Amino acid sequence: MRQSPGATDGSVGPVAPGLEVPARLNLPAIERTLRRVQERFGAINDQSSARRDPMDDRVVENMLAGYAFVDAAVTGGLQLFALGNLKHLLELNTLVLCGTSEARRQAHAGHLRATERRFYGEHAAGIQDLVEWSAAHDQGSVWRRAAGTYVRLLSKPQLFIEGNHRTGALVMSYVLMREGQPPFVLSEANATEYFDPSTRIRDTDKRSLRGVVRLTLSSRRLARLLREHTDPGYLLA
Repeated sequence: MRQSPGATDGSVGPVAPGLEVPARLNLPAIERTLRRVQERFGAINDQSSARRDPMDDRVVENMLAGYAFVDAAVTGGLQLFALGNLKHLLELNTLVLCGTSEARRQAHAGHLRATERRFYGEHAAGIQDLVEWSAAHDQGSVWRRAAGTYVRLLSKPQLFIEGNHRTGALVMSYVLMREGQPPFVLSEANATEYFDPSTRIRDTDKRSLRGVVRLTLSSRRLARLLREHTDPGYLLA
């Protein structure tokens, strides 16, 4: 399933013909929400079951770059899980870690190469597992599919070496937007409900029978969270 690395020029590659153009993302509204979370992150962290790294300006800026990429991908009709487009999942992870800065990408080139090897080369931890899961679960509610994709990406063994939570949130947003739903955006209202299940998902092995049962329950809870916290204000009219 190996492909050449994706470009970082903002292009999204081959697209599906005949798709209607969806609503665009309201990036300023997303930024306002993320900035409020940033301001309150200490209190949010205190309420969570596991401590998380500070949400500094670089984290916010990199996430905004990721949402802009998702916006371009969806409006361009990109099929993210098609074999010719999987490199763009790697680009999403690179964006949440390094943003669009070429200097940061060069400084972390070794890490990015190691992530690429893991992404393409490992069956249980790599992209093949996620593609096979996505193909087998292409029916049902968009909430369940978005949540299931996140669970598959985040649970052990994780798809990426680092940045799985943030990349997973962007991939969920892509799945939701493909069917006209607003993206998932971390907010004060959903942070604790999102962080605590994410910790359990991260610590659960998808390869064990017990893990499959736990992840199925986690996926249902996350799908409910996505549905209950949907915000049309993140889409432009």
